[in-house]
Amino acid sequence: MKGLFTLLKKGSKSSLIAALVNFVLGALKLGAYVLTGNVAMFAEMMHSFGDAANQLFVFVGSAVSKKAPNEKFPFGYGRLVNIVCLFAVIIVAILSYETILEGIHGIMNPHQQDPNTMHFLINIGVLLIGVILETSVLYKAGQEVLHESGLPTGGIHPLTTSFANLSKAKPATKLVFMEDTVASSGGLIALIAVIIARFTGFVQIEGIVSVIIGLMMFYVVFKVFMENAAGAIGRADEEMEVNVSKIILEHPEISDIKRLVVMKEGEDKHIEVLVEIINHEYNLRELAVIKKDLTTRLLQESHVTDVNIEIMEDDGLADWVGGNQSSVNKNHL
Repeated sequence: MKGLFTLLKKGSKSSLIAALVNFVLGALKLGAYVLTGNVAMFAEMMHSFGDAANQLFVFVGSAVSKKAPNEKFPFGYGRLVNIVCLFAVIIVAILSYETILEGIHGIMNPHQQDPNTMHFLINIGVLLIGVILETSVLYKAGQEVLHESGLPTGGIHPLTTSFANLSKAKPATKLVFMEDTVASSGGLIALIAVIIARFTGFVQIEGIVSVIIGLMMFYVVFKVFMENAAGAIGRADEEMEVNVSKIILEHPEISDIKRLVVMKEGEDKHIEVLVEIINHEYNLRELAVIKKDLTTRLLQESHVTDVNIEIMEDDGLADWVGGNQSSVNKNHL
């Protein structure tokens, strides 16, 4: 049991915080929906409970993925976080479908305008609380995105530059950030819809907003599924390959890169590289020093956990051209 708690401490904190916040918000929205029957509130309730469930799964998965490698799993459990994220989006997809159905029903069979001022204030209050809390979680997730990208995390950067650097974030952080982007924006448009319906009598707008929120949730499902399906299978990190190649070629004894692959295992990255050396007369000790220097430098890069370097003599061919392996070399990988 102690080992389990130690492992859970390594899980994504942004996922855990988001799960707790969304569970509280889901309970509030459920109460508001039961009292008022508001369709937009139903969509928000489904969204919050869906986010709470899958973010809890992601938290547990991100923690277990940190488990140390063993004989059965020599590369560790890194891909587990991708598998958990795939399972999580199934929940979101089901709730998205139900949200859209409820929205269509609200459009086709709009309810009468609720004259109860108290119900209106309950809906406004709950949605406003939701927008504030979701935005705070989004800000925290944005800080983690920037931290994992090696960028400043202060000021308004978590709500601005984090979007441009989302591809550099861990799978769990990325999922939380995307879901809370949809949650905070969805809550805002639901709030606007409730106000419009109240003062114009256009109650169909609540159903329209429910459909919009459901479609936004489906967008998250698509993006997260495609990202984590590739991660679960195992894919090369081409951007990281370019960065690694620059580090390797900066070494004064390296003349070329024959083969280079950076493989993502969940949040971890494994580097396999075959380099060519300038001097053909190095002894084993000197070659070991070169490998150690390169390995030490590469392990300092973000999320790199394993480096395997092989060395060969320079064959006189330019295999690594302009930051990419030549077409001739790729055909032999």
